[in-house]
Amino acid sequence: MLTDFGLASLHHLLILALVALLALEMALVRPSLDAATVARLASIDRLYGGVAMALLIVGGLRVFFGLKGADFYLGNPLFWIKIALFIAVALLSVPPTMRFGRWARSALQDKAFSPDDAEVRAVRRFLHLEAGVLALIPIAAAAMARGFGT
Repeated sequence: MLTDFGLASLHHLLILALVALLALEMALVRPSLDAATVARLASIDRLYGGVAMALLIVGGLRVFFGLKGADFYLGNPLFWIKIALFIAVALLSVPPTMRFGRWARSALQDKAFSPDDAEVRAVRRFLHLEAGVLALIPIAAAAMARGFGT
Protein backbone atom coordinates (compact mmCIF):
# COMPACT_ATOMS: atom_id res chain seq x y z
CA MET A 1 0.00 0.00 0.00
CA LEU A 2 2.86 2.39 0.76
CA THR A 3 4.38 1.80 -2.69
CA ASP A 4 1.04 2.57 -4.34
CA PHE A 5 0.65 5.72 -2.24
CA GLY A 6 4.15 6.91 -3.08
CA LEU A 7 3.78 6.24 -6.79
CA ALA A 8 0.34 7.89 -6.92
CA SER A 9 1.62 10.94 -5.03
CA LEU A 10 4.67 11.29 -7.27
CA HIS A 11 2.50 10.81 -10.37
CA HIS A 12 0.17 13.62 -9.29
CA LEU A 13 3.05 15.94 -8.42
CA LEU A 14 4.63 15.32 -11.83
CA ILE A 15 1.31 16.09 -13.54
CA LEU A 16 1.13 19.38 -11.67
CA ALA A 17 4.73 20.18 -12.61
CA LEU A 18 4.03 19.40 -16.27
CA VAL A 19 0.99 21.69 -16.30
CA ALA A 20 2.92 24.45 -14.53
CA LEU A 21 5.81 24.25 -17.01
CA LEU A 22 3.43 24.34 -19.98
CA ALA A 23 1.64 27.35 -18.46
CA LEU A 24 5.01 29.04 -17.96
CA GLU A 25 5.91 28.44 -21.61
CA MET A 26 2.54 29.82 -22.67
CA ALA A 27 3.10 32.94 -20.56
CA LEU A 28 6.61 33.54 -21.92
CA VAL A 29 5.94 32.94 -25.62
CA ARG A 30 4.72 36.28 -26.86
CA PRO A 31 5.67 38.76 -29.57
CA SER A 32 8.94 40.64 -29.16
CA LEU A 33 10.79 37.86 -27.30
CA ASP A 34 14.29 38.82 -26.32
CA ALA A 35 17.38 36.60 -26.28
CA ALA A 36 17.27 36.08 -22.50
CA THR A 37 13.66 34.89 -22.61
CA VAL A 38 14.47 32.59 -25.52
CA ALA A 39 17.26 30.99 -23.46
CA ARG A 40 14.88 30.66 -20.50
CA LEU A 41 12.27 29.03 -22.75
CA ALA A 42 14.77 26.48 -24.04
CA SER A 43 15.69 25.56 -20.44
CA ILE A 44 12.06 25.33 -19.35
CA ASP A 45 11.27 23.16 -22.36
CA ARG A 46 14.10 20.75 -21.52
CA LEU A 47 12.71 20.49 -18.00
CA TYR A 48 9.21 19.97 -19.46
CA GLY A 49 10.55 17.04 -21.50
CA GLY A 50 12.28 15.57 -18.46
CA VAL A 51 9.13 15.84 -16.36
CA ALA A 52 7.12 14.22 -19.16
CA MET A 53 9.56 11.30 -19.27
CA ALA A 54 9.46 10.95 -15.47
CA LEU A 55 5.66 11.03 -15.61
CA LEU A 56 5.64 8.24 -18.18
CA ILE A 57 8.04 6.13 -16.08
CA VAL A 58 6.14 6.66 -12.82
CA GLY A 59 2.86 5.97 -14.61
CA GLY A 60 4.31 2.70 -15.89
CA LEU A 61 5.44 1.80 -12.39
CA ARG A 62 1.91 2.46 -11.14
CA VAL A 63 0.53 0.07 -13.75
CA PHE A 64 2.80 -2.79 -12.70
CA PHE A 65 3.40 -2.10 -9.00
CA GLY A 66 0.24 -0.24 -7.94
CA LEU A 67 -2.63 -1.78 -5.99
CA LYS A 68 -5.03 -1.98 -8.93
CA GLY A 69 -2.66 -4.16 -10.92
CA ALA A 70 -1.79 -4.29 -14.59
CA ASP A 71 -5.01 -6.06 -15.59
CA PHE A 72 -7.07 -3.09 -14.38
CA TYR A 73 -5.13 -0.71 -16.61
CA LEU A 74 -4.19 -2.77 -19.64
CA GLY A 75 -7.71 -4.10 -20.10
CA ASN A 76 -9.37 -0.70 -19.87
CA PRO A 77 -9.88 1.26 -23.12
CA LEU A 78 -9.77 4.53 -21.16
CA PHE A 79 -6.20 3.72 -20.13
CA TRP A 80 -5.27 3.46 -23.80
CA ILE A 81 -7.12 6.70 -24.52
CA LYS A 82 -4.98 8.35 -21.81
CA ILE A 83 -1.84 6.92 -23.42
CA ALA A 84 -2.97 8.13 -26.87
CA LEU A 85 -3.66 11.60 -25.47
CA PHE A 86 -0.24 11.65 -23.79
CA ILE A 87 1.38 10.71 -27.10
CA ALA A 88 -0.62 13.45 -28.84
CA VAL A 89 0.65 15.99 -26.30
CA ALA A 90 4.20 14.73 -26.88
CA LEU A 91 3.83 15.07 -30.65
CA LEU A 92 2.33 18.55 -30.31
CA SER A 93 5.31 19.55 -28.18
CA VAL A 94 7.82 18.71 -30.92
CA PRO A 95 7.40 21.84 -33.10
CA PRO A 96 7.74 24.26 -30.14
CA THR A 97 10.77 22.31 -28.87
CA MET A 98 12.40 22.52 -32.29
CA ARG A 99 11.69 26.25 -32.51
CA PHE A 100 12.97 26.91 -28.98
CA GLY A 101 16.20 25.13 -29.86
CA ARG A 102 16.62 27.08 -33.10
CA TRP A 103 15.81 30.34 -31.36
CA ALA A 104 18.28 29.60 -28.55
CA ARG A 105 21.08 28.88 -31.04
CA SER A 106 20.29 32.12 -32.87
CA ALA A 107 20.21 34.05 -29.59
CA LEU A 108 23.67 32.71 -28.68
CA GLN A 109 25.04 34.12 -31.93
CA ASP A 110 23.10 37.39 -31.80
CA LYS A 111 22.24 38.90 -28.40
CA ALA A 112 19.70 41.15 -30.14
CA PHE A 113 17.86 38.14 -31.63
CA SER A 114 14.09 38.15 -31.51
CA PRO A 115 12.01 35.53 -33.31
CA ASP A 116 9.60 36.58 -36.00
CA ASP A 117 6.11 37.32 -34.66
CA ALA A 118 4.57 34.84 -37.12
CA GLU A 119 6.78 32.08 -35.67
CA VAL A 120 5.80 33.10 -32.16
CA ARG A 121 2.10 32.90 -33.09
CA ALA A 122 2.63 29.45 -34.60
CA VAL A 123 4.34 28.22 -31.43
CA ARG A 124 1.55 29.68 -29.30
CA ARG A 125 -1.01 27.73 -31.35
CA PHE A 126 0.85 24.49 -30.66
CA LEU A 127 1.12 25.31 -26.96
CA HIS A 128 -2.61 25.98 -26.78
CA LEU A 129 -3.36 22.73 -28.58
CA GLU A 130 -1.04 20.91 -26.16
CA ALA A 131 -2.88 22.41 -23.20
CA GLY A 132 -6.26 21.47 -24.65
CA VAL A 133 -5.28 17.86 -25.22
CA LEU A 134 -3.49 17.68 -21.86
CA ALA A 135 -6.72 18.80 -20.14
CA LEU A 136 -8.50 15.72 -21.51
CA ILE A 137 -6.16 13.29 -19.73
CA PRO A 138 -7.47 13.85 -16.18
CA ILE A 139 -11.02 13.54 -17.50
CA ALA A 140 -10.19 10.11 -18.91
CA ALA A 141 -8.37 9.26 -15.65
CA ALA A 142 -11.37 10.23 -13.52
CA ALA A 143 -13.66 8.12 -15.69
CA MET A 144 -11.28 5.18 -15.51
CA ALA A 145 -10.92 5.45 -11.71
CA ARG A 146 -14.72 5.24 -11.41
CA GLY A 147 -14.96 2.05 -13.42
CA PHE A 148 -16.01 3.42 -16.79
CA GLY A 149 -14.60 1.50 -19.71
CA THR A 150 -14.49 -1.88 -17.94
